[in-house]
Amino acid sequence: MLMNRMFQMMAVATAAFGLSLLAAHGAPVEQKIATVNLQKVFEKYYKTVRSTAALKQEAAEMQKERKDMVDAEQKQEAEWQKLIDKAEDQAVSAEERAKSKTAAAEKLREVKNSGQNIQEYDRASSARLREKERQRRDDIVKEIRAVLDADAKGVGYTLVLDVSGESANLAPIVLYSAGANDMTESLIKELNAGAPPAPADDKEAKGGN
Repeated sequence: MLMNRMFQMMAVATAAFGLSLLAAHGAPVEQKIATVNLQKVFEKYYKTVRSTAALKQEAAEMQKERKDMVDAEQKQEAEWQKLIDKAEDQAVSAEERAKSKTAAAEKLREVKNSGQNIQEYDRASSARLREKERQRRDDIVKEIRAVLDADAKGVGYTLVLDVSGESANLAPIVLYSAGANDMTESLIKELNAGAPPAPADDKEAKGGN
């Protein structure tokens, strides 16, 4: 959703910039316009694929750590329940029941602290993962833009429109394009030309040899 919103804003800004150029000259100027599906380029870029995999792995590790915390909390709850049962057991002495009651109160505090720690861990880990995702996304988009800008200038395009962009009311910004000057596939090919060999496990997962 954040990525879609970002592409929408970029597309609006690009279109507005192109219109401002026309207005500034006060008369129609010759435009050489190209299109690109920025979202597709982003998704197909090998750095995006690897970044997504790395974030998923990190999320899985966080989930495992959280499970360990939950398991420890549940163990404390079970111990607390045993102490409560003993504190209410009339078969044991009053002294033992009193000790169990005191111990149960202490154990309950531990359970509550564990619950608070889990909640804090959820907030902190989610925020950390979102920030990493945002930073990596911004870095990748900046790289894509640098290559796109250089290619567009080299060919002499005066305007490049993102066909994946949407306006504020979710309508496509580019309503029609014949696709004659679409840069999407060439940009993907150029960006992935420097991709390092895929790890062996990736090849096996894709059915490679």
